[in-house]
Amino acid sequence: MPAPLKVALLGCGVVGTEVAHRLVTHADELAARVGAPLEIVGIAVRDAASPREGVTGTSLEPLLTTDASALVRGADVVVEVMGGIEPARTLILQAIEAGASVVTANKALLASDGPTLYKAADAAGVDLYFEAAVAGAIPIVRPVRESLAGDQVQRVLGIVNGTTNYVLDRMATDGLELEQAVKEAQALGYAEADPTADVEGYDAAAKAAILASLAFHTRVSLDDVAREGITGVTAADVAWAQRTGHAIKLLAIAERNVRDDVAGIQVRVHPALVPLEHPLAGVRGAFNAVFVEAEAAGELMFYGRGAGGAPTSSAVLGDLVSVARHRVLGGRGPVESSYADLPVLPAEAACTRFQVRLDVDDRPGVLAQVAHVLAEHDVSIEAVRQSADAGAATGVARLLITTHTARESALAATVAALTDLDVVRDVVSVLRVEGA
Repeated sequence: MPAPLKVALLGCGVVGTEVAHRLVTHADELAARVGAPLEIVGIAVRDAASPREGVTGTSLEPLLTTDASALVRGADVVVEVMGGIEPARTLILQAIEAGASVVTANKALLASDGPTLYKAADAAGVDLYFEAAVAGAIPIVRPVRESLAGDQVQRVLGIVNGTTNYVLDRMATDGLELEQAVKEAQALGYAEADPTADVEGYDAAAKAAILASLAFHTRVSLDDVAREGITGVTAADVAWAQRTGHAIKLLAIAERNVRDDVAGIQVRVHPALVPLEHPLAGVRGAFNAVFVEAEAAGELMFYGRGAGGAPTSSAVLGDLVSVARHRVLGGRGPVESSYADLPVLPAEAACTRFQVRLDVDDRPGVLAQVAHVLAEHDVSIEAVRQSADAGAATGVARLLITTHTARESALAATVAALTDLDVVRDVVSVLRVEGA
C-alpha cells in the first residue's frame, strides 16, 4: 500500500473530536477505500493544555498543537472544522499554497469569501470540498454540484437550521412561546447560549448563499441574501397556521425569477407558511431537509440530521475519502462553476402568496375598504376568514386574508397603506406562503 497521507485537523470541538476518533477507529476501512492509510499528523487548537473531553488522556492528546501554520504546510489534506472567518481563511489559503487539498465545514467563510478559496484551489490544482457546510450529514452539496450538473435547477427550498426548526416545532406541538422554546433548545444543546445566529437567520442565510451558488452557477454571497429570522413569530401565529392547514418553517429559498424582463435569481431566508401536504411541513424536531425542483429531475427531497458531532463528521469524512482518493489515484473533483453569472435580484423582486392577519373595526363596510386597498396595489385576494377570537377587544374583528401570488414590493406597499387605514386597528402579522 502507498505511503500514508498526512491529515491535519484544524479545530478540536465536538465535530473535530468526532472526526479524529473515527479516523483512528475506522483506520483500516478508510485506508481500503482511499487506497492509502490516513495518518493524523496534528490537531491545531488555541490552547493545547486545556482539558478536552474525548481527547485528554487518549492517544490523540500528543497530537495537539498551537502551531497551525506549520501543521498545514506539512499536510497532504487539511480538514478545517474550527469555524469563523479568521484564522480559518488564512490557514486554508496557506494549506492550498503548500499543495494540500482542503475539506471544510465552514459555512460562514464560504458564504462570505468562497470565491477567494475556489480561485486559490483552482490555481494550485487541489480539491476544495465542503459537504458538511450545509445541512450536516445530509448529502446535498454533491447532488446539486455533481448529480444535477446536467439539469437546470429551478428552485431550492430548505429547512437548514435545526435549532429554529426545533423551536417552531415545539411552539406548534405544545403552544410554547418563542422564548420558552428557545430556552428548551438551549437546555438540550440544540441552541447556543447566544442563539442570535440561529433565530435571526444568519446561519440559514450562509447556507442559502452556498446552495444558490451551486444550483445556479452564480457567485452568491451572504450579503446577497435577504434575511428575516423567527423572533417575530408568536404562539398565536403558529396556532393560526395550524387552523389554516399550514406549518411555520424558517426556509432558505433560492429560485429563478424575472424582473423587468431580466432573468436572475432571488435568494432569501424567512419564516413561511408551508401547506401540511408539502413534505417540508412534516420535518420535525432538529432535523433538516432540502427540497429541490429541477427541470428534468422534477422534485427531489434530501432529509436527515443537520447538526451534531457524529452526523457532521460523516459528511467531513466522506469528503476526506474523496479528496484523499484523488491524491492517490490522480485527478481532481469538481471546481467552482460560476459561468452563468446571473444577476441576484433584490428582495422586493420575490413573488409569493401571503397571509395577512388584521384587527379591524367590527362594523359593515370594513372588508370592502380593506379589499379596495389591496386592489389598488395589484394584490389579489384568494380568501378571507373572520374569527371571533376570545382575545379580541369589544368592537374588533379579526381578519385573515390570503392573497394570490404577488410581488414582495406590492405587498409591502399594501401593508403600509393598511396601517394608515382608519378602520384597521393593527396589522398583527404578515407571513409568506411557500411550497403551495
